[in-house]
Amino acid sequence: MTLGALALLVAAGGPPAQTASEVPFRVSENAIIVEATVNGRKANFLFDTGFSGTLVMDDSLNVGPAKGTMTLQDFVGTFTAKTIGLKSLSLGAVKIPVDADMEIVQQPMSHMSLGYNSHLDGIMGYQVIRNFVSEINFQKSKFVLHPKSLDLTQRTPDNKRTFLTRMLPTGNNSIEMTAQASNGKKMVLALDTGNAFYATTHKDVLERVGLWEAGKKPKYMRMSGVASGPVESFYKRMDNVTIFGVPVPSSTWSIIDLPASSADGDGTIGFGFLKNFNMVIDYDRRRVWLENFTGKLADEEPGSTGISATTNDRTGRVEIFLVSDESPAAKAGVKRGDQILSIDGKDLLKPTFREIDAKLEGPVGSKVSLAVSRGGSLIRFELERTSLAN
Repeated sequence: MTLGALALLVAAGGPPAQTASEVPFRVSENAIIVEATVNGRKANFLFDTGFSGTLVMDDSLNVGPAKGTMTLQDFVGTFTAKTIGLKSLSLGAVKIPVDADMEIVQQPMSHMSLGYNSHLDGIMGYQVIRNFVSEINFQKSKFVLHPKSLDLTQRTPDNKRTFLTRMLPTGNNSIEMTAQASNGKKMVLALDTGNAFYATTHKDVLERVGLWEAGKKPKYMRMSGVASGPVESFYKRMDNVTIFGVPVPSSTWSIIDLPASSADGDGTIGFGFLKNFNMVIDYDRRRVWLENFTGKLADEEPGSTGISATTNDRTGRVEIFLVSDESPAAKAGVKRGDQILSIDGKDLLKPTFREIDAKLEGPVGSKVSLAVSRGGSLIRFELERTSLAN
């Protein structure tokens, strides 16, 4: 995954323009990508409403001298990165008001381009458009930055295709709302375009709301990548959940097998859900307008092999470090420590964790062929992807 749900205590920018402005973006398989000019330098960013700050950029880019450090927080931990003062910021032809306290965070991020199969220089947070009534229009691949005179409270949703949801008074520049389980109990979840999954929460949250038996061990464990490192997770099928006021009959969520790092929220609703909607966010009036333009609410459940693998920095080989019990890989005899040489006949050249995961997953019932090395011997497998949701 990306830096979803990072908490940055950064002040808002100056007043926005009084007319609407449009900024184009690109929609990749699981991300919004936008071009910006930062301190006079052009760069491409993953746009992440789950990141409440301004910008995170690869530390190989020179956009000014370091001024200090900042502690960042993701789903499961915290880490420290250096900061640089933000002097100027433009999205296309739109100049974004810059406050004296707005900062650029720098850290190694070159891996993002491989993970998203597109050149990326960093992450842009919701803070950038916080002072507008901000429309994220997936249908036409553009932001529309409305003046604050646009009042969402005057709109009337039909609660079939359009929905108007109230934001909670929690978080710092984050967009926190509720999801309701089938038993009526609620979870606090952030609107997070930077989370590539459909939705992500924690096992202890499911226990609290009665959707998981306390102490029960999940089947089909896997690894997910977050900013502070890889964490154990699993898929969970969720039936009859209401997400931000939208009834969803069935969906598959990614569940982290560690407690949340924040007491304010329970996780995030990610790209897999949000890409079906045009959204307008009015932070000051605490309202979010959702228009379901695709007619879909969830994707097909992902098909998995049960393998988690990553590139060993020392050897440069792709090594399997987890084979889920009762998975297609386990039944076929794939073992932890096997080195993957190719997937579907294609060699792997130092791929990222996310890239490997994407190659191993696919539609339920589809097949994937692996060539692995074990103790110097070549072994080939053909695995049928299956549902590994709890």
